Amino acid sequence: MLRDITLGQYYQTESVIHRLDPRVKLGGTLLYIISLFFFKNYLGYLTAAVFLAVVIKLSHVPFRFMIRGMKAILVLLLFTVVFNLFLTPGTEVVSIWKLTITLEGVQLAVTMAVRLTMLIIGSSIMTLTTTPNHLTDGMERMMKPLKIFHVPVHEVAMMMSIALRFIPILLEETDKIMKAQIARGADFETGNLIKRAKAMVPLLVPLFISAFRRANDLAMAMEARCYRGGEGRTKMKPLIYGKRDRIAYLVIVLYLAVGIALGRIL
Repeated sequence: MLRDITLGQYYQTESVIHRLDPRVKLGGTLLYIISLFFFKNYLGYLTAAVFLAVVIKLSHVPFRFMIRGMKAILVLLLFTVVFNLFLTPGTEVVSIWKLTITLEGVQLAVTMAVRLTMLIIGSSIMTLTTTPNHLTDGMERMMKPLKIFHVPVHEVAMMMSIALRFIPILLEETDKIMKAQIARGADFETGNLIKRAKAMVPLLVPLFISAFRRANDLAMAMEARCYRGGEGRTKMKPLIYGKRDRIAYLVIVLYLAVGIALGRIL
């Protein structure tokens, strides 16, 4: 289950999406996520689905590899659907005991499920096609105007990049600890919710110790290499927009224009 989480992983392959400037992918992902929450009808969601399918095809990342990441949010998705089904007032469709399913609830549940699914897959494409170093550079350049307000842009970008990079590492570490404890007789599957929570305590302690140890090793490595923050630092490979990046921006603008026309974004 833990290995199914794809957020933060990088999929090594050759594609047009991989070669795009990280600023294009960051900005495009942000605009795509925002657009999902402004669509008013299913034509808008169809436009978003077609756009996402094209990007997935161009990325050369196997679709089943992206779907694996959805297993980790099935519980969240189920809770969202259930709450929207039973707690949305409107025209009654089915009544079960004191619970009522309304037509508006069904529509809202389907809408939220589609939104969450496309949001997770869209975000995964960005991390799957962008290395942590490029992601850091892209975030730093995009947040550069915040320096006016004395925001430590480089440090913030570095922390976000390290956090994303550590997600698959910590998941792998958790998987190893779970397997080691299961081999020694630990049980994480049976029992009620309280028993399962108590069973997780022996897992969390070594995981936190491992995380702090990795953080300390990283800090010592950065200090040994004389890392002193972003002031005065230069880039070995500075980010420069190319022809493909300008075309990508035009495609994103075209997607938003079609979304405005069909999905009534505004």
